[in-house]
Amino acid sequence: MALISLNDISVEIGIKKPTVIIGERINPTGKIALSAEFQAGKMDLAMEYAQKQKDTGVVDILDVNVGAAGVDQVEFLPKVVKKVVEVAGIPICIDSSSPDALVAALRVYPGKALVNSVTGEEKSLSRVLPAIKEYGASVVGLAMDDDGIPQTAQKRFDVARKIVDRAVSIGIPKENVVIDCLTMIASVDQDAASIILEALSRVIDELGVPTVLGVSNISFGMPERNLLNKTFISMAIKAGLCAAIIDPNAEGMIDTIYAADFLDARDPYGGRYIGLYRKRQRG
Repeated sequence: MALISLNDISVEIGIKKPTVIIGERINPTGKIALSAEFQAGKMDLAMEYAQKQKDTGVVDILDVNVGAAGVDQVEFLPKVVKKVVEVAGIPICIDSSSPDALVAALRVYPGKALVNSVTGEEKSLSRVLPAIKEYGASVVGLAMDDDGIPQTAQKRFDVARKIVDRAVSIGIPKENVVIDCLTMIASVDQDAASIILEALSRVIDELGVPTVLGVSNISFGMPERNLLNKTFISMAIKAGLCAAIIDPNAEGMIDTIYAADFLDARDPYGGRYIGLYRKRQRG
């Protein structure tokens, strides 16, 4: 079980625990306005996204990524992380492809962060994992290596095992590793969903470490994307998904996650599901 914290607030990412919701909105990928703001060294829109996601009352962790073209992530990521902590006051997933930026953000984070990410590439393992150990963080391991993203569930599982084994070998507790089996586009490969779900299930059953997925990629290029996303996440929860990187404001997404958790016996007596229903009745 990965424990993520901010000051005195803790979130558990664990097998058969309620699905942890990670808000995805503070990421400039595909967001022209947010990219332009980051390029200008501003963060007003990012803080607006942080507040809106917090205000849903269901987001456990906020993903923070500043990777727009031309942005000095080593300098800017720590500033945005500090400001999001101040505005939202919930744990952070520090998200960057730059190991130096990850370290810079870890230095200023007041708790145990979730770092996104390390891959099975040797250069990533050798640079990111020592920082994870030094700062006592948890880390997302992406099931890809020097050959790219594997096209079979077996090879993704093999990369996941390599990441877990390397982490443990340098003294990182196994429970501090969260594996992402990588959501690919189903309209490009009709087997994409089944490959992801098979790999995810094996990571849970054979490696015994929690899992995370970004959901929305599965539906790219298709109509009614939100319907596909909701259907896919319910399937992933049944396969063992522990945390989901989503837009918490997407219509029906939280309802689907809470319902799937209840039916998968992760929400004892439906307490969280009923709580959501009652909150809406009062609202």
